[in-house]
Amino acid sequence: MVGGKKSEVTYTPSKPDSLAIVLPEQTEAIAPIVSSYNERIRPVLDAVENLRRLNIAKEGIQLPTIVVVGDQSSGKSSVLESLAGISLPRGQGLLEKVTADDVNIGLGYVCVRNRIGDETYEEARMEEQKLFETHPLLSQVDKSIVGIPMLAQKLVQVQAMIISKTLPGIVKKINEKLANNLYELEKLPVNLASVANAMTAFMRIIGLSKESLRKLLIRGEFDEYSEDKNLHCTARLVEMLDSFSSDLWTCDHSDPTKNFMEDEIKVFEESRLIALPNFVQRTVFLTILQRKVSGIARKPREYVEDVWKYLENVVITVLMRHSRDYHQLQMSTKRAGEALIAKKMQSSIKYVKEAIEMENYTDYTCYPEYLTEYNKLISQQEQFLKQVLENAWKPSTVNRKGVGIVDVDHLRKYSSSMLNQAFDMKVRMISYWKIVQRRLIDTIALHLMLSINHLVDKDLDKAIVNDFLSPTGAGIERLLEESPSISGKREKLHRSVKVLRESKEIVVNIMDRIASYGDV
Repeated sequence: MVGGKKSEVTYTPSKPDSLAIVLPEQTEAIAPIVSSYNERIRPVLDAVENLRRLNIAKEGIQLPTIVVVGDQSSGKSSVLESLAGISLPRGQGLLEKVTADDVNIGLGYVCVRNRIGDETYEEARMEEQKLFETHPLLSQVDKSIVGIPMLAQKLVQVQAMIISKTLPGIVKKINEKLANNLYELEKLPVNLASVANAMTAFMRIIGLSKESLRKLLIRGEFDEYSEDKNLHCTARLVEMLDSFSSDLWTCDHSDPTKNFMEDEIKVFEESRLIALPNFVQRTVFLTILQRKVSGIARKPREYVEDVWKYLENVVITVLMRHSRDYHQLQMSTKRAGEALIAKKMQSSIKYVKEAIEMENYTDYTCYPEYLTEYNKLISQQEQFLKQVLENAWKPSTVNRKGVGIVDVDHLRKYSSSMLNQAFDMKVRMISYWKIVQRRLIDTIALHLMLSINHLVDKDLDKAIVNDFLSPTGAGIERLLEESPSISGKREKLHRSVKVLRESKEIVVNIMDRIASYGDV
């Protein structure tokens, strides 16, 4: 099968050994295949060559290719030489092996005689004619299937038929590719011709970005990003809040059974005064409260930092999507978005810090649950002290409702008076700490949602406008300059459309011409 490397062959009709047909009115020789070729197949091949010249294969449209099949050294090159009247190069790399055992050939056959030795093409033609006219058996073969001229005629018909059958498919592919390219061109942003047009496009992009963020961050609608779960923002924010809440409730500082009453006893011992006995000092409660608040202080800060890092990714993703057609605006919106998120994060960190400080300085709540919980727990005080100090079995643990199983061995060395005060302080702290946890979770969640609403409705467009129109920003005039990627894509599509339209015209014209032949 002919393939692999291609060699350029030059046909020189003036060679003395060239087999040719010379007509009286012509001064140049015509090879046997040429007379039939010129009439019908040449326009078809010219059309294919024109398509090849337009590099239509680059558009993903394959053109028909002719190959010659035969056993090794079976005379393929000799037959081609006789047909064309030229000498083909001999060398390596001009063949490809067919891996199958056989090749289906169903187009019939033509008997020819190849050149022998140093015969010229003219001598070979004469010997061939003589052979098929004088040989006792070969002379009886139908004249329509013998000789190089008949082979040339048959090949012309077959070639025209095969190529003509591929042309409708080529037209279909051209139409599909053309429609796709025109659609891609329509999707490209319109060239902005004036500052007014640029300002309109600028405000439209900001409006679309804000609406997308409203849907994602506030309304919980994610139809624009249905496949990207990371941008289903309200659900992700709930997950982050649940994780923060769980972490706050389950950390060591929130475990009422850990080192039960030890902290309270130590603080009482260090806060002793010459004063009335059994008098609960507020400073003791605040000292224990401050220790617990300090122990969990980093968790709210880490939570708001994580939330704003996530929001930064969401905001930048949305801004980049809506401004993707304008490189200058894209860079400016990204810069403005990142700066705004950083500012909002610092504001939230400051808010969290103040919320933590408020819990440190004041022990107050209006929630009735505090007293309800305290009364429920303090009612177990007498029974608890009996199990610790009077139970003959001296159990190492005691199970208290609302608290859980606690170790008590370490408490037996303290006096009844100290244990009474410590137990009272412990249940006060257990009751109040639940209020502190809920208050932190609620206020931080509400603060973040307010910040998100302000981000979308008030802050974002202002930040983008200020950055874009600032002396260091791109400026609205820069929108009139099309980005290199968009202009390159536009130019490529225009070239492709031009090639496809020219190609379609070539193929349609040759199809009309083939249809006029009638016998192809």
